Amino acid sequence: MSQGDDQSAIKTAEAVARRSYGKLVAILAARTHDVAGAEDALSEAFASALADWPVNGAPLSPEAWLLAVARRKMIDAVRRRRVSAVASGHLQLMAEELEATASLVPEIPDERLALMFACAHPIIEPGIRAPLILQTILGFDAQTIGSAFLVSPAAMGQRLARAKRKIRHAKVPLRVPDRADMRARLTAVLEAVYAAYTEGWSDPAGTDASLRNLAEEAIWLGRLIVTLLPKEPEALGLLALMLYSHARRCARRSPAGEFVPLADQDPALWDEGLIDEAEDLLVRASAFDAFDRYQLEAAIQSAHVVRRRTGATDWVAIERLYDGLCAITGSPVAAINRAIAVAQTRGPAAGLAALPVLALGSRLVEYQPYWAARAELHTRMGETAAAREAYDQAIALEIDPAVRRFLQRRRTESFGQYRTT
Repeated sequence: MSQGDDQSAIKTAEAVARRSYGKLVAILAARTHDVAGAEDALSEAFASALADWPVNGAPLSPEAWLLAVARRKMIDAVRRRRVSAVASGHLQLMAEELEATASLVPEIPDERLALMFACAHPIIEPGIRAPLILQTILGFDAQTIGSAFLVSPAAMGQRLARAKRKIRHAKVPLRVPDRADMRARLTAVLEAVYAAYTEGWSDPAGTDASLRNLAEEAIWLGRLIVTLLPKEPEALGLLALMLYSHARRCARRSPAGEFVPLADQDPALWDEGLIDEAEDLLVRASAFDAFDRYQLEAAIQSAHVVRRRTGATDWVAIERLYDGLCAITGSPVAAINRAIAVAQTRGPAAGLAALPVLALGSRLVEYQPYWAARAELHTRMGETAAAREAYDQAIALEIDPAVRRFLQRRRTESFGQYRTT
């Protein structure tokens, strides 16, 4: 066995894990509802592969090989539990079902969407649905997910384990729900995918290893959902939204690594292929008689990329779209962005008036974009003291060094503008 054989086996296993991890977990857990058991068995199967493939060569169908081995591992685990505990009917049934499926010719149906819907089941705590989907579909470990969601690895591991126990004990079916339940459940799945994307988007420089590729993985999930549910306008809208945003990833930092706001980005650096794909998805979504959050957010992005063709941003259209988004979501974040659009169409005073009012205990107090928007609008009004106070708040809240340096520069520039007028 040469070092080259080892490397080839590792690369094959990594490719299979990337391509089919969630698919294999979904198949293994379909009958038993035991997601944790399926993951453990698959992990053992991958370990067996790394020992076997360098010696005997990778099989023609690595997925089928891994599925067969993982099924045997699950049967062994169930048998051990049946011996060590009182032989319950449930464990016996699990063993019989696994043995029955193990005797069949391995098939690799794609049940990942069913698994995602199981992870978004109403009995699962809303805050753990996105991490659970990321772990079961993409194979991320608790440490990686915990870092992404600002939760300690130990706490995240406990919450994920608790969620999997709920799926097993409640025998949550791994299936795509019928139309009556589809909308609420699909919304939870899409929220999970978008949460993953925004976590990855928050690290544009790619310096945080725990977030690396998270945005790409979310887009991959979005493509999967659209492939499986091509007539769901919300799913089309979400994928379009992520592609519009991702098209600008190379323009968000200067060659020196400094933050570049959207208004100052060079459209020539935007990815035309991704934008064209997003435009097609948005057109497809508009053919259905339904408009929701993701379509509107994608449409706002589409209005921004008009600058690529005309050299000017269509702020009137953007304000109108934010009107619709605020009406649907009631989101204070959308209201802040609407205020920025209002300032472009009707002036900074109107923009300031459109900013959300800080209520007692409002979480906006800790939201950096709120203070950055307020600082910019006060600057345009020539209200330097108020601008400086808002910039100080924004700078104190910002954790990205590049964005913090940008805010510090803007604070200094705004003070200089005031002194020269």
